[in-house]
Amino acid sequence: MIKERVLLAGVVVGLLLILAISGCAAPSPTKTPAPAETPKKEPIVIGMPLPTAYVYGYGPEHAARLAVEEINAKGGVKVGDEYRPLKLEIIDTRDLEPGVPVTDALAAIEKLILEKKVNVLVGGPARSEAALAAMDISAKYKVPTIISTGVLTPVYHKRISENYEKYKYCFRLNSFAVPLATENVEILEGLRAKYGYDKVYVMVQDVEHARKFGEVIAGLLEKKGWKVVGFDKFPTGTTDFSASLLKAKTEGAQILLIQMDMPESTILLKQWNDMKIKAIPIGFIAAAQEQKAWDAAGGKINYLIVSSGAFIGNAETNYEPAKDFYERYTKKWGFPPEAHGTSATYAAIYAIAAAIEKAGSLDADAIVKALEEIDLKDTPVGRIKFDPKSHQVVVSKDPAEGVVDCWFQWQDGVRATIFPQSVAIAEIKLPPWMK
Repeated sequence: MIKERVLLAGVVVGLLLILAISGCAAPSPTKTPAPAETPKKEPIVIGMPLPTAYVYGYGPEHAARLAVEEINAKGGVKVGDEYRPLKLEIIDTRDLEPGVPVTDALAAIEKLILEKKVNVLVGGPARSEAALAAMDISAKYKVPTIISTGVLTPVYHKRISENYEKYKYCFRLNSFAVPLATENVEILEGLRAKYGYDKVYVMVQDVEHARKFGEVIAGLLEKKGWKVVGFDKFPTGTTDFSASLLKAKTEGAQILLIQMDMPESTILLKQWNDMKIKAIPIGFIAAAQEQKAWDAAGGKINYLIVSSGAFIGNAETNYEPAKDFYERYTKKWGFPPEAHGTSATYAAIYAIAAAIEKAGSLDADAIVKALEEIDLKDTPVGRIKFDPKSHQVVVSKDPAEGVVDCWFQWQDGVRATIFPQSVAIAEIKLPPWMK
């Protein structure tokens, strides 16, 4: 029995040695071929030249990222017979920084075009001077461009209508000085009718759009019988406004008309509050547009009336598409839409997507033609239509007819829309020291 076991063991060992020598000691597991990778679709590249350190830059960037995420989650943008994803390429133009030359912003835009191979441009630059100069770059490289932050000068779309063939690649999905000025006057006329106010003191930043804004409104008010009791211009970076505020007090001003996009304007509002100047501040004040401005100013911007400089969607309103955007944006980022250029840029991304689908290609001239023909209803900013010759988006007080500018008042920490009436949720309140 023992001999049989030894013999059997020897046979087994011998067989194993033979198998090992022949390379067949154990069968290898069958490998399943790796599935072939699905070819990645070439993205549609949207270049965004923005002053990223300023609210005009980071607000639009957040909005664009949200819009791209939403569009890509649904499969992307249909180009002919295929769907392609959107991709953002963002570059800092620094065009709102004091002392930075316009040429720096232009160089940044050319870098997007030449190195990043963008199909379209959306966003800035935000400074009017830089955007006007950048029009020649869009024309040179034939890149469809939608300005959606800053750039309030009417010269932008006037230049397009006067030289359409050269500048037809440029569009503006943003408001501009003329409707903002007339809206400002309408709000002030309402205050005059209610309280008898008729004296205004103008305080503007010494840059093109602000100077023009102040001059236009001052002229319109004087024609209506208002007295302009002062007009001061402040270099970018000014940190003390007390002398002008004292002059406004001495002259009996009841309105402070302010036009500034520099962050230092918060100091002006704090000084106004501390000095209890009996004049209600109103205007385009970038530093007071976003929600965090309330804490930054220690609540001293209460009762300030602000133009969001753009459209509904950036403050509390009763317009459902704007409310929906406000909620989705807040959920995405943990804070509400910042301010000027935010809802407009979100809408601009969707406008570009719609135009590309309508064109059926990425051909620049086909996209331009499609943008001229699009009619997007129920967007967060209202109805989007471009004037086919000037490429300025149609601005209206009715969201069913065009995009709607938003004016809000800070009321106990809430940015409550007070104009136009079609989207308002509150009426203007006066500071207690003015009652």
